[in-house]
Amino acid sequence: MCGICGIVGREPVDREVLARMTRNLRHRGPDDEGFYVAERKEGVAAGLGFRRLSIIDIESGNQPISNEDGSVQLVFNGEIYNFRELRRDLETRGHRFATNADTEVLVHLYEDLGPRCVERLNGMFAFALWDEPERRLVLARDRFGKKPLYYAEVDGSLLFGSELKALREHPLCPRALDFESLCKYLALEYVPTPHSILEGVKKLPGGHLLLWRDGESSIEQYWDLSFGSSNGVQSDGDYVEEFRVRFREAVRRRLISDVPLGAFLSGGIDSSSVVAMMAAELPAGLVKTFSIGFGERSFDESGHARRVAAHFGTDHREDVFTARDLLDLLPAVVDVLDEPFADASVLPTYLLSRFTRESVTVALGGDGSDELLAGYPTFPADRVARLYRMPGPVHRRVLVPLAGKLPTSTANFSLDFKVKRFLRAAASSADERHPTWLGSFAPEELDALLTSAPSDPLEEQRRAFASAPTRNELERLVYLYAKTYLQDDILVKVDRASMACSLEVRAPFLDVDLVEFLGRVPPRLKLRRFETKHLLKEAMKDVLPPGIATRSKKGFGIPVAQWLRGELREAVTDELSPDRLRSQGIFEKAEVQRVLSEHLTGRRDHRKQLWTLFMFQLWHRRWLAT
Repeated sequence: MCGICGIVGREPVDREVLARMTRNLRHRGPDDEGFYVAERKEGVAAGLGFRRLSIIDIESGNQPISNEDGSVQLVFNGEIYNFRELRRDLETRGHRFATNADTEVLVHLYEDLGPRCVERLNGMFAFALWDEPERRLVLARDRFGKKPLYYAEVDGSLLFGSELKALREHPLCPRALDFESLCKYLALEYVPTPHSILEGVKKLPGGHLLLWRDGESSIEQYWDLSFGSSNGVQSDGDYVEEFRVRFREAVRRRLISDVPLGAFLSGGIDSSSVVAMMAAELPAGLVKTFSIGFGERSFDESGHARRVAAHFGTDHREDVFTARDLLDLLPAVVDVLDEPFADASVLPTYLLSRFTRESVTVALGGDGSDELLAGYPTFPADRVARLYRMPGPVHRRVLVPLAGKLPTSTANFSLDFKVKRFLRAAASSADERHPTWLGSFAPEELDALLTSAPSDPLEEQRRAFASAPTRNELERLVYLYAKTYLQDDILVKVDRASMACSLEVRAPFLDVDLVEFLGRVPPRLKLRRFETKHLLKEAMKDVLPPGIATRSKKGFGIPVAQWLRGELREAVTDELSPDRLRSQGIFEKAEVQRVLSEHLTGRRDHRKQLWTLFMFQLWHRRWLAT
């Protein structure tokens, strides 16, 4: 796992600027660095920068890496899990390899297939490839966007990097706040692809290529999530058995490593299933597992994690996350994020990554299961919402105010929280309902919050839902979650938190072969009536300890509501003070003070709205105010 950056354009590459861009990614690759500069020729120059976290072929796998004659140069962030099969095929066609690294496969594959070589890769990646004879740059991002890639086109030049902080080192990088992206962040808790928080900087979508030549660029999609029936008639039992086989193979692929390897273990079905498959593949006692606990009981899952670890005989280690840890971590996490990001679970994910990195360099996790197998509580809630036929005036004037009178609890997924969340979007269309359930400020709330008229914050969600290659309602929701929430929240959280600690995290549920199989699985095996992840539960119920497969989803949350009234009260009050808000001129002071006061006095639960504002203020102070 690594960090990449670079620039192509008409002007000669400033090597010192390229070096600064690269150094800003050192946390992603602390082991080594490398550079390639193509001098100005035919009016075009190019520079590539690379930071390395050594995982495979530690001795000779540094980058940039080239083909035999050096005409193709590559910097690559990620892992190619099928590189051995690809290498054997390339060797039979006469290609010669200088390393044992997975990265070298790609330059030779490019020689044969050009940019569409990316279609052959099973892995997680973002890469930049400079084709010297063609004077062409190829940027690519893996199918789900697990690995990040930002870019900006300015005056005929193109800057790119794994994180915004690398681009910011170049004098051409735009630095102004993008108000449209701010509106989207306030609603969603993240900035959705292809936008970034800086005006003029974009994110390459997962499953896409960017081709640049002579100052012009084009973007092509090379893969999309698909749905359809399996060839032939299969029973439910056949699907369950095939899933079990494909899932184990996906885990096996991700055990390739020349450095110590382990797994995150929360005690939920996703991470427990990954650990079960690891235990089946590795000798007894070699699986290392890591978990985080909380003092607040409704948020703590450490007991379940210990039970799973004991069942499979893992070398298990755990730590406890406290409010003091949160305060200590906030500056480091804001520094890592680059963009404002309000999924509070990034904090325990960072702590877990730091704790895990003390023992291993690679960890497997359960990301992707909830999106692809309809695992969130919002999926069964959607079925209830589609039956919800309350007249609009009754909904707005009677039920919503009644729900507001429920006693406010700070517990994880408390009854009042679920009822209020459900009602705030139950009457909306599906493409608006889900992002509103998951997010912070509802679109109509932005009018009162912002000093300028807000833009449409749910544009990407509507587009994704409308473009789903299926008419089945559940599959359209799976597509929506995969293209938005998974790519821009879950994967961003894990990538930034883990790479800040120089830890690589692999996601077996996002294996290409497994994902394409899941696209053929009937919707009834994903959501069976109101039971989420039915297929996974059936496949793992006799493998996991009793009760683990059927546990209610808890999520990796933290006690934000309680801490905002306690340990964080002074910090959030300071960041949202009238003087600070007045100097920014972005938010309506009276509205922010109302939300803050209602939460601090216990009259309302505004945990998500306040955390979203708080994280923006911390980001603004760190990245824009200086």
